[in-house]
Amino acid sequence: MSGPNRRQFLAGATALAALPASAQDAWQSVAEQARGLAQCHALVIHQQGREVLSQVFRGPAMGRAVPVKSVSKTIVAALTGAALDRGEIPALSATLEEVAPRLIPARADPRVAGITVENLVTMQAGLERTSGGNYDGWVSSSNWVSNALARPIVAEPGSRMLYSTGSFHVLGAVLAEVSGQSLLTLARRRLGQPLGIDIPAWTRDPQGRYLGGNEMALTHQAMIRFGEMYRQGGMYNGSQVLSGDWVRRSLEMRTRSPYSGLSYGYGWFLGSARGAPYALARGYGGQVICVVPGLELTVALTSDPTQPARSGGYFGDIMQLIAASIIPVARDQLI
Repeated sequence: MSGPNRRQFLAGATALAALPASAQDAWQSVAEQARGLAQCHALVIHQQGREVLSQVFRGPAMGRAVPVKSVSKTIVAALTGAALDRGEIPALSATLEEVAPRLIPARADPRVAGITVENLVTMQAGLERTSGGNYDGWVSSSNWVSNALARPIVAEPGSRMLYSTGSFHVLGAVLAEVSGQSLLTLARRRLGQPLGIDIPAWTRDPQGRYLGGNEMALTHQAMIRFGEMYRQGGMYNGSQVLSGDWVRRSLEMRTRSPYSGLSYGYGWFLGSARGAPYALARGYGGQVICVVPGLELTVALTSDPTQPARSGGYFGDIMQLIAASIIPVARDQLI
């Protein structure tokens, strides 16, 4: 075990040592199962507001900001709630024509003007996807917002989920337009400061807009604090970061993923395991924030960001770890 990871293992062992022996054994068993997943880098678990497990198995040491990939979409969704709370967006039903007409390219389908903020935050804009096989071509374009909005409409807006980073990049551009601040500034002021976390600068498009929906980096502790804030109805450390109404609405089904079969709210995948409803922020490679409100549980799991994590493969292993190990142990330890 390398020096930094050995130190983190010892720190995690210290956290475990504060628990009763039976709880130590149970959580250590979870850690060993996670260690057995070759792509898994680290696992941090908080229950009832305290750390019960924190271990790095491989990869960057704890305390380092790591790529969270499409967990970034959940961050941008939170910033949408913050803009709604402040009245910068009048309603989720507001259209692009109403809130950010300058973003609409002249060559766009006329129906693009009627795409709503809610369509964007639920990835139901109806536009041809920019993710998957279209991603490289999209980020090679000279204007990512225009390119995303000029794509053909392949489904009626609001009718079904089309997973697309372009939808969240457009949403990030909308947030910058209505607030007069960059997405980075919004993230730092509206989430970073109240949560006491650092949000490093990340990728920008050719127009200088920060990428909405990918490439952010967070520490494991930042992931936990963000999840804990949602678990507590938008509150963190006595401060109301997001309105309770936004959090509640975010964790209600709005559509369904055609890939995983999970429901989707405002930036969160939604499901249930062993009778415990959960919310999941998910990024490529197996970057996960999982919130289980009924068990007062928040999980941050990071993985090799260069390897895929498909539902029938490693992502399925992560979900099995959560459903068959983490949730049962958390239920047993709930006091």
